[in-house]
Amino acid sequence: MMRSFGTLVLVWMMLVAGRGIADEAYRLLPLEPDGPAPREMMKQYLIRQVETAYEQWQNDYEARKTNEEIAAYQERLKTRFIEAIGGFPERTPLEPQITGTYQGDGYRVEKILFQSQPQHYVTAALFLPDAAQFQPPYPGILVACGHSANGKALAVYQQACALAALNGMAALIFDPIDQGERHQLLTDQGKPRLAGTAGHNMVGVGSNLLGRNTATFEIWDGIRGIDYLQSRPDIDADRIGCMGNSGGGTQTAYLMALDDRIFAAAPSCYLCSLYGQQVRTGAQDAEQNIFGQLAFGMDHADYCMMRAPKPTLMCTATHDFFDIEDAWTGYRYAKRLYTRMGYGDRMSLIEADEKHGWSLRLREGGVRWMLRWLADRDEAIFEPEGLQVLTDEQIQVTPHGQVMLIEGARSVYDLNRDFAAHLAAERQAAWQEGPPEDWQDQVRQLAGIRPLNELPEPAVHRLDVLSREGYQVHPLVLSPEQGIQLPALWFVPDQITATSAVLYVHEEGKAADAQPDGPIIQLVREGTPVLAVDLRGTGETQQVGQRYFNLERHGTDGQDWYIAYLLGRTYVGMRAEDLMVVGRWLASQLAEDASIELRAVGQATIPAVHAAALEPQVFARVQLDRPLISWTNTVQLGYATTPLSSLVHAALTVYDLPELRSVIRTHSQLDVHQPLDALGQPAND
Repeated sequence: MMRSFGTLVLVWMMLVAGRGIADEAYRLLPLEPDGPAPREMMKQYLIRQVETAYEQWQNDYEARKTNEEIAAYQERLKTRFIEAIGGFPERTPLEPQITGTYQGDGYRVEKILFQSQPQHYVTAALFLPDAAQFQPPYPGILVACGHSANGKALAVYQQACALAALNGMAALIFDPIDQGERHQLLTDQGKPRLAGTAGHNMVGVGSNLLGRNTATFEIWDGIRGIDYLQSRPDIDADRIGCMGNSGGGTQTAYLMALDDRIFAAAPSCYLCSLYGQQVRTGAQDAEQNIFGQLAFGMDHADYCMMRAPKPTLMCTATHDFFDIEDAWTGYRYAKRLYTRMGYGDRMSLIEADEKHGWSLRLREGGVRWMLRWLADRDEAIFEPEGLQVLTDEQIQVTPHGQVMLIEGARSVYDLNRDFAAHLAAERQAAWQEGPPEDWQDQVRQLAGIRPLNELPEPAVHRLDVLSREGYQVHPLVLSPEQGIQLPALWFVPDQITATSAVLYVHEEGKAADAQPDGPIIQLVREGTPVLAVDLRGTGETQQVGQRYFNLERHGTDGQDWYIAYLLGRTYVGMRAEDLMVVGRWLASQLAEDASIELRAVGQATIPAVHAAALEPQVFARVQLDRPLISWTNTVQLGYATTPLSSLVHAALTVYDLPELRSVIRTHSQLDVHQPLDALGQPAND
């Protein structure tokens, strides 16, 4: 049944730690004693692609010379940006309310509640100049918050708004989702269940599957904030600016690139380079990463260049974790493009000798920029010493301090559930009489899975055979492409009685079920050969120890996953290709009449159903143990523990996991054991 494996040529390696490996002898990497740490494999593989993408970005930039070429580039990137975050909803009535006022020293504050979408409430504070000193209508500035727990109430954010009002400009500051008064998940006691980056990342999981992003909601809230400013008679609708720090710098960058109503912009402590950031600090939370943007050429500098020649000020800090050298490099690219257009004076940068944060000189610089371009006053204004602002209680907009305690309030999770239900109805209609004609092309495109006949044969490294009672273990390392190594264990019974072989993949790697009394050895003792393999980023190459938000909820490889996300790639797709290539190779080692059964456990079932559905000739039988019941369930639950590596951006616009399982049933035997929901609890298939 089994062909010869050939001469054993490589020395067995047992020195490098792996994850979830029961037997030290089952550790195969690195193949070279001084080779890179196996857990860094995926990061290094992806960083090489980032470097290639950056070279292309630089070439494209240098080729962009004329105003016509720049205009075409701006339109292309805006279109791609909006597509990558799933587009925007229709405008609906804001239903604004002024829930209270506060009289400060030289300025006045109105506490505002509006609906960016029906029953989706936004809490904001409008800082207004003293009408006795400055006559309306005033220039209006939208101020976006960074990741402060108390949102708009943070003192330095209020001080920036008050400084604007003291100098004759209105400033509307609003709470982002999961900050201040806008926590989207509350406990039974009305307290935030998740806050700040933790909340943003959780929103990002379900949003990703819908083709959205946490940024989709943040940007739309900002756009509606500008709508509110322009609706007021005391605001000059033609003089709109935007500024914000840290996460507010992110929002400012997005808004200034996409909303043409923003004339002057001053993002602070954010703009650097995504290409450089992946090498240095790695990805930040969900909204700071747009699907595919490094592949289609949208770096931080592009947020400035997409709006050229409107006035843009980069506010930076010398000791920021957003790398200052990357910030200056990005600034130079933007400055050169502005100069090509004849408006070099409209692109500027200030650098404070500070750490990350909206420090005094950055606040003053941002407000001065607004004063220059929105009020035609080029003045060296300074923030008054000891500028008093509101307490958290004084700036509170809602009766009980949280929008989700308002009767009928809808969270971003509710909005995602609505969209998921809409997409489910569309899919049901499309799949009612079987898979749509072009389903394979659509699935391949979304997951990034090439046809098997376009994938090369793997290179195979064979290591010393291990003898066990009743069977042998042939250690292998398969390389489906440069930079990727898939450690594998080929368990061969002394007496082969089965007419098929099993390709076994487990979410924790090849050795997770290879204990003496485990499922793999049970199959082997029954006479079935088993090839257990680590899909990329699992087992020995599972990333561990990275700094990332909420590892226990989203997996230990969130930063590596986000590099792939920025490149427009999916772990599901890459792992599905691994399975297809390994399955084809395994078939070449068997007798012509032998078949292959694919067994997958846990999150490995997700690439498995993709591989089996798209390449039905490879696997005669498929067994799924503890599979995720559906991606829709991830969206429905809201709070979920589905790993990032198990997501496919926008998958639910075309298909869900049950659709792939239905396809498999048309050509192969499919067994599903112990399906789980998105919290790891038992579910019904």
